[in-house]
This record gives sequence, C-alpha cells and structure tokens, in this order.
Amino acid sequence: MAQEEIIFPNNIRNIRAAKGLKMTELAKRANLSLSAVSKIEKGVRRLNQKQLLNVCSILGCKLSDIFIHETDAVAQNWQKEIKRRLTDNEDSGLKIFGSGLRKIRQLSEKTIAEAAKSAKMTLSVYHKIEVGQREVYENEIDVLAKSFGYTANQLFDEIAKLYNAGELTKQINKVKERVKSVLEPENPTSGLEHGGLYGAQLYDNARKKLVPVFGTPNGKSIKLKKSDETMIVAPTTLEDKNGIYAVIPNSKRLGGFIPESSYVFADANAKPSVGDLAVCINADFSKLNSEETVEAQIVVVRKDSNGKMYGHISNPDEKVSGKTMHKIIMVVMQ
Repeated sequence: MAQEEIIFPNNIRNIRAAKGLKMTELAKRANLSLSAVSKIEKGVRRLNQKQLLNVCSILGCKLSDIFIHETDAVAQNWQKEIKRRLTDNEDSGLKIFGSGLRKIRQLSEKTIAEAAKSAKMTLSVYHKIEVGQREVYENEIDVLAKSFGYTANQLFDEIAKLYNAGELTKQINKVKERVKSVLEPENPTSGLEHGGLYGAQLYDNARKKLVPVFGTPNGKSIKLKKSDETMIVAPTTLEDKNGIYAVIPNSKRLGGFIPESSYVFADANAKPSVGDLAVCINADFSKLNSEETVEAQIVVVRKDSNGKMYGHISNPDEKVSGKTMHKIIMVVMQ
C-alpha cells in the first residue's frame, strides 16, 4: 500500500513526548480528533495558523521549535523518505500514468478540484495520483477514465501516445526537480543554507501571517521582550510586513480609550509624528536580544518648546522620554 505524502515534517511528536503529554490529551485540548493529531505528527496533514499557535500554547513551545532543522533526527528520516520517493516507482509506471492524467486534465480544461469531484475522489488522493505517489486500483481506473469520457483501455492508449510523443517528459522532470530542491544544499530553494531542511521554508511561510507579541502589562508600565515566544495571527493588511509587532495595552494608564481586550500593532520601521500613538521603550530597540526584558509605555506623542518629541500618558499625567518610539498603526479587539 502506498505511503501517504509527507507535507509537514515537524517536531510535534518529540516535543509532546518530552512534555509527558499523551496524544489523546493533545487532541482533546487542541479540539482535534485523535486521527487528525496522529496525521499532523506524521506530517501528512497540515495545521493552519491558528491551530499552529494553539498547539504551541498547549506544548509550551515557540513556533520555531515546531519546524525541523537539518540536524534533527526527524529531518534525517524525512530526507531518507523523500530520497526513496525520488527513485521509487520509476519502473512501475505510476509517474507516467499520473503525468498523463494531469496532461489529459489540462487539455480538458478541468481544474484539479473538478477532476477529483468527477472521479469521486478527495482532492488529496487525486493529487497524489497525478504526481505518481499513490497506487491506482482497477476500480479507480475505470472511474478516472469515465470522468474524461474514456474507457480504461482508451485512457491507457491516450497516455501512451502522450508519453511516446514526449509530452510528459517535462512534467515528470518537474516533479523530480521539486523533490530534489529540498535535498541539495547548494540549491537556493532548499532552505539548507539557512540551517533548515524544508522546515525553514515552512516557518517562513507561517511567520508571514503571524505577529509576535512583545509587550504585556506589568503594573504601571508594559513589560517588553523582543521574542517570538507568543504570536498571534496578523490582520490581513499587516501580513508579510517586516517590523510589525503587537503589544497588549496598559489601558488604565491610557484613560481607558483603548480597551483592555485589545492588541495594538506597532511598526518598528515607522517613526511617529506629533499626535500619533506610539510604543515608547526605555532602551535601544535595535540592540535588544530575545532574552532581555525592558519597560515600555503606550503614549501620545507630543513636542516640547524646544521641538523635542516626548510621550504623554494620563491617569496620572506623566511625561515619558524613551530611547525608542515606534508608531502604532492599528488597534484590534481580541
């Protein structure tokens, strides 16, 4: 029986085991079925952004801990599996059949979703057949052929014609190159030069839709730490923007005009002007590391008689001068 395609190699199982957490408990707390968690840990099912953050919260780990790196044991096992798939089935005809099926689908101007529906298959199963990573059974061939208006024999004849005419070579090689790209260190798309095996790419893609929470209320100020230990899903307009981070406001110091149940989003690359809201930090933000904790305030930017900008806080009134001020560009209710 064909193995399922690994699409999300990760460290979730190792982290869970190290925490002494059973799979059933993780499934319950993550509001997922046991089968779903099993597939996620095996890497054959993806997590969306919210699920990723929820799993990180349950496991008490950072998002970057989830993704594999070249030195991880799970990465080495995954690499062996990918190499096996690169050479496996070369003579069995699966790659030729799958590429032929894809070519026929493209010529018929069907989307992959439409073709899967016509063949009464899930999108995942149909896709694996097209890329030559799943065996095809006799009863499935009849349904596939019928969905394109062929008999089984006519379907095989059409694929043979396409193959002999050289129409499938490009598609077969494209699949091979896609697999090789994650195995070769010198390949700029592999992610290996950044210390990650495929996981680096996954992390980068996930990270584009997330924003780190650097600040949380702490008495009369805000405790700020430049770390990705806590992350939230970014508002759509802020996705894939550099320098964005979130802070939970200290609402009492702001006279209550920003609700407690909200996040403020600051842009580390944007300097505030008079009248703007800003995060005022008592340290040089650019020199902070992920282990340092400093104080910050959310302020209204003012200018004194000498033209120097400062921050103003109410309740009680206070003038704040920090080493760094970042413009707040959005406030979102939790």
